[in-house]
Amino acid sequence: MPKRTDIKTVLIIGAGPIVIGQACEFDYSGAQACKALRDEGYRVVLVNSNPATIMTDPNMADAVYIEPINWQTVEKIIAKEKPDALLPTMGGQTALNCALDLADNGVLEKYNVELIGAKREAIRMAEDRELFRVAMKEIGLECPKAEVARTLEEAIDIQTRVGYPTIIRPSFTLGGSGGGIAYNREELIDIVTRGLELSPTTEVLVEESVLGWKEFEMEVVRDTADNCIIVCSIENFDAMGVHTGDSITVAPAQTLTDKEYQRLRDASIAVLRKIGVDTGGSNVQFGINAQNGRVVVIEMNPRVSRSSALASKATGFPIAKIAAKLAVGYTLDELRNEITGGATPASFEPSIDYVVTKIPRFAFEKFPQADARLTTQMKSVGEVMAMGRTFQESLQKALRGLETGKVGLDPTGLDLGNELDLVKLRRELKEPGPERMFHIGDAFRAGMSVEDVHALSFVDPWFLDQIEELIATEGEIAEAGLGALDKPRMRALKRMGFSDARIAQLTGTDETAVRTLRRAFGVRPVYKRVDSCAAEFATTTAYMYSTYEDECEANPSNRDKIIVLGGGPNRIGQGIEFDYCCVHAALALREDGYETIMVNCNPETVSTDYDTSDRLYFEPLTLEDVLEIADLEKPKGVIVQYGGQTPLKLARALEANGVPIIGTSPDSIDLAEDRERFQKLVQDLGLAQPINRTARNPDEALMLANQIGYPMVVRPSYVLGGRAMEIVYSDADLTRYIRDAVKVSNDSPVLLDRFLDNAVEVDVDIIADREGRVLIGGVMEHIEEAGVHSGDSSCSLPPYSLSAGTQEKLREQVVALAKALKVVGLMNTQFAIQTDAQGNDTIFLIEVNPRASRTVPFVSKATGMALAKIAARCMVGQTLASQGALEEIVPDYYSVKEAIFPFAKFQGVDPILGPEMRSTGEVMGVGKNFGAAMARAQEAGGIKAPPVGKVFISVRDPDKLRVLPVAQELLRRGYSLVATSGTQAFFAEHGVSCESVNKVTEGRPHIVDLIKNGEIVYIINTTEGRQAISDSFSIRREALQQRVTYSTTVSGARALVGSLDYRGKGPVWSLQELHAQIGAAS
Repeated sequence: MPKRTDIKTVLIIGAGPIVIGQACEFDYSGAQACKALRDEGYRVVLVNSNPATIMTDPNMADAVYIEPINWQTVEKIIAKEKPDALLPTMGGQTALNCALDLADNGVLEKYNVELIGAKREAIRMAEDRELFRVAMKEIGLECPKAEVARTLEEAIDIQTRVGYPTIIRPSFTLGGSGGGIAYNREELIDIVTRGLELSPTTEVLVEESVLGWKEFEMEVVRDTADNCIIVCSIENFDAMGVHTGDSITVAPAQTLTDKEYQRLRDASIAVLRKIGVDTGGSNVQFGINAQNGRVVVIEMNPRVSRSSALASKATGFPIAKIAAKLAVGYTLDELRNEITGGATPASFEPSIDYVVTKIPRFAFEKFPQADARLTTQMKSVGEVMAMGRTFQESLQKALRGLETGKVGLDPTGLDLGNELDLVKLRRELKEPGPERMFHIGDAFRAGMSVEDVHALSFVDPWFLDQIEELIATEGEIAEAGLGALDKPRMRALKRMGFSDARIAQLTGTDETAVRTLRRAFGVRPVYKRVDSCAAEFATTTAYMYSTYEDECEANPSNRDKIIVLGGGPNRIGQGIEFDYCCVHAALALREDGYETIMVNCNPETVSTDYDTSDRLYFEPLTLEDVLEIADLEKPKGVIVQYGGQTPLKLARALEANGVPIIGTSPDSIDLAEDRERFQKLVQDLGLAQPINRTARNPDEALMLANQIGYPMVVRPSYVLGGRAMEIVYSDADLTRYIRDAVKVSNDSPVLLDRFLDNAVEVDVDIIADREGRVLIGGVMEHIEEAGVHSGDSSCSLPPYSLSAGTQEKLREQVVALAKALKVVGLMNTQFAIQTDAQGNDTIFLIEVNPRASRTVPFVSKATGMALAKIAARCMVGQTLASQGALEEIVPDYYSVKEAIFPFAKFQGVDPILGPEMRSTGEVMGVGKNFGAAMARAQEAGGIKAPPVGKVFISVRDPDKLRVLPVAQELLRRGYSLVATSGTQAFFAEHGVSCESVNKVTEGRPHIVDLIKNGEIVYIINTTEGRQAISDSFSIRREALQQRVTYSTTVSGARALVGSLDYRGKGPVWSLQELHAQIGAAS
């Protein structure tokens, strides 16, 4: 059936901010859907609150709204844009839930908007655990024994019928939020209580345990004519009990017999038919009991998902693009497969002749109090994917692509001759954690058998055999040494996926020696193309992976080429913002006639979409892998300053190996990171820095600390996202930090800076060209005061409280720095501004990063200036003048960026903000004044406006005067105040009426009791020093559990209270309308 002509405008809802369980895979699917529908001539309206996405670029849709994703706001957009249809399957759980709300509140009916891609009943049946179970029973498929509970009492009753361990799964939540595994009554009560709170329908499924069963997923696509294809089968390396987003997964499935595969294939198609997914992609999960072959359906997602992004990248079959076209009436046989150049229709099931391995990336180092055991609630923040001709090769490539310092199956550091360490090893095998793959390696080093390891871990013996063979081979390499390696042996090792760096570790040499030997033997990788048809048809698409075989399919051209190095797996501190910059570099340079080559290993992103760049290498970002690509392609230049710290770490070594780095020189990047060299430059320019010193041993640190004075910021050198950074208030704090947090030495000194209390922090993004011209991209004033990591702070563009004179000085300082550092491309500078009693500002320079920063997408959306594109063109030699980009754009509206945190996923973690970055994503709000923009950003971030009631205030001494106006404003609005004794006495002195309440340490009833009883509507709590922070931890944690809005900085509280009048009010504007107002050149 050809496309529908009765639909003219389609509304797509995005997934909102990056959170655990919903990352940039939905930017990829949303961007694909926008492109696909516009290609077909439809008008596309997009709503998404996340400015860091490619899909919210103004040229991706006809109208782009960066607005909160709730039904009330989307109704305003529908009323204004009058779409004929709504496609809710591209924005994860967020979009599905919003679409259901729009339907339930009569909005779709009122404005005559049709749901396409998934009907309301299909979404309900797939997402409502009870309806889904009944539906499966009707088609003769089994689910695990389970019943739905709507109260704690019901759950306890059901548990007696399903037994322990019990699996709890809430309805309509994301990434298994609120779910878990209960081994006893206490855990059951805890998980069910939380699950009922988090489920929008207050229901949880109480289910029999299928822990230890094998887990499989099928990616299915269906059209209106009931054509169904399986795009990909995926096998979970980790058994049931670990959320599939936290499992290592392998495609295609490795351990299914043909008969079992056909059984799952038929079952998954039957599931789609029953649920009523008429068009588009879905993901069906199965559990199989290896003992007796019993198969159960775990769940299905009636939308594109994390797994469909993986399946698309694994096979080259663009699920989201095809799903979008099916939603407007096409059938699979009418669509062509682009990757084979249209030689095959989309109804042709992909087949692959390689193995794909995905490994999740965790961030537990950012949340030391979190439980690192993996269960049914997702905890990973990113993932890496690798391809090879065998499981061993793709596994070892993925392990080195993770960027956790491992270069293969590295030992964990356990002493395998020590009984206590062996007990720990067995526990790690039995209770999965983020490092389990390495513990499996250690188990084989310790002499355990495949049977032993399987009995503890439930990992299929076939996978364990493969790992055992790798460990045995490692032993042989170590014993024989480098001298024993001849050409056939070297080639065999490379085919098993061993990196040069791992061979070097095993033979006690260095990576360069191994590389030199390997190249002398002529053992070099070849590149194979991903073609979705196992080479049955020729492919015109240059989407490649490396392996060690005979025929190379790369066929490099002799055009002028630029390689863009991506950011690797998402993590806290290096997320989608950097991918956004890489995509913009590729698009801009492609437009200018360069052949663009992307190197990255993250399956979720737009950068690894095969049509973002001319050529895509899906490879780990290690020196070995990048050098081989550069050697083959011979680029005119390589861009390292767009992918965050990942490519920057390679810059010096690449340059030393003759690879041309373009833009700011690696030496300038180094200068900005090297304290002593940078200090001299700052002094020469006559700029001020907070007093700082560098300590190379613990005694020196204490001596220097007393010269600087407390409080101080301490951190190791070379760091992204404020890893292991802390504010210390005393010698005792400093001693503990040096003992526990860092290894101080001559090679890795610790950096000490005077901490500027109550200072306003400012970020400035600029672009410089090779002629030394500088364009100011944007000046952003942080809302949280200095001391909160810039990635965790909200910020406003333009600044909302800085004087024009101070802003001018900041611009002058930034231009001087850019010229002194000879920046070509992007640079981000952070300042802190302290105001004295007379109102005079002193500007301190905090740091300079001569690279793309995480604020680039936000500034680009706020001003309409595509900074990353302009800067990429500067890097290849164009000037700002030739691009017509000389004027800074200061909009007449405000844009506020708000950070989004994963604290709800990690029980036991303190949600206080500090110098260590912990946010996973961001949202943006726009308004005619600062209060209105702040209100919109808070709404987008899901921060509730506190209803009128009791506000609890407890602040440290230096904040008491600053919080007074906020307290007075709250009273004026009809709130009542409670405070701990010190704050209450201070308020009384200043005529502010306020009740007193006990601290937790002062006896009952105390403040936490009031929060638990639902008496408190809003909390303002600031602390300093380790003891005070731990004393007040229970207050913040309880606020999070009870979903009470809280602020941990006075400036944050001031902004929140000042924006209350604007909540839910005001019109909605598209980016196109906003940018037209300022006449911005995009």
